[in-house]
Amino acid sequence: MAIGVKVLDRPIEDVSYIRATLKGMGLTLKHLFQEKVTVQYPEQKWGISPRWRGTHRMLTTETGKAKCVACGLCPTVCPANCIKLVPGEDEQGNRYPLVFEIDEFRCIFCGYCQEVCPEEAIHVGRHYENSEYSRAGFVYDLERLTSQTHPVCEMWDPEDPKGE
Repeated sequence: MAIGVKVLDRPIEDVSYIRATLKGMGLTLKHLFQEKVTVQYPEQKWGISPRWRGTHRMLTTETGKAKCVACGLCPTVCPANCIKLVPGEDEQGNRYPLVFEIDEFRCIFCGYCQEVCPEEAIHVGRHYENSEYSRAGFVYDLERLTSQTHPVCEMWDPEDPKGE
């Protein structure tokens, strides 16, 4: 059985490369004469979305202690395996984290740790300017997490699917 090839005759005005080239050059010229938008970064900053997920933050109680009860849900649910938690217990039987570290290099900022936390202790914040001179500076321990003061992320609400 032979394969039949159908040859179509297209009018030159439909496949004109010259017209397409002129159309592209016209678009370039249009953008050439428009007003430029330049942000002088350190002094000026654009606003970011309230749902932006950035650097982590541990919320504290009124006494200044971390709200974390070392339940172990956040390291369990973390897909990047970037959370290290060693639980401890005081004389009254209250659990608290002896060691709580988040490796920001490994983190994919998915927000699962914030969603699963029963005490709403860990939050991803809206801070995005992270620079350090060593890799060890990106491992946030409990002291550094509780000292963060930036606003927290407003995660997507299933009751408001459009995010308005």
